[in-house]
Amino acid sequence: MTADQIKQLIAAGLACDYLTLEGDGRHWYAVVVSPEFDGKRAIARHQRVYACLGDKMKTDEVHALSIKAFTPAEWAAQPV
Repeated sequence: MTADQIKQLIAAGLACDYLTLEGDGRHWYAVVVSPEFDGKRAIARHQRVYACLGDKMKTDEVHALSIKAFTPAEWAAQPV
């Protein structure tokens, strides 16, 4: 899968204020900012992003995805 395809899947399943994705075609690194993460722990945030990919993780179309998931307030507080 391409970065654009993965980003489209995430954006279609999750309201994102900000979304970036980098990788080499097998190993991906995402930064996802969503108000849906409010009140959720890191594992629940990651599960929410994985849910957007459906079976793509299970079928190895997306081999590995590292996620940094923030609420809009957390993202705004990040150092520049």
